[in-house]
Amino acid sequence: MHSPFRGKFATLEGMTALVLAMFLCLALGLGVLLAVVVPARRAGRDLLTPHGEHVVARVRERTESVASVTRERTEGLLSTAKDKVDDVRSRD
Repeated sequence: MHSPFRGKFATLEGMTALVLAMFLCLALGLGVLLAVVVPARRAGRDLLTPHGEHVVARVRERTESVASVTRERTEGLLSTAKDKVDDVRSRD
């Protein structure tokens, strides 16, 4: 049977199937994760090994330092931009 949408929406149908398949894979992955994590937490076991905890702590430290440096640099740029906008507005 010939579909009236075959020509215009063939790519859309393929993309819809791809997106649905991706959501299905995501749901299956979350289901497996929950099936493993929930019983482990109820049994009182940690989710990460000591090495994993160390890695997470290092990532947090680096993220905080990068965020603070970025914040400092951005504040200077914002104040400079505000000054330039004020100068342009005062000329008008």
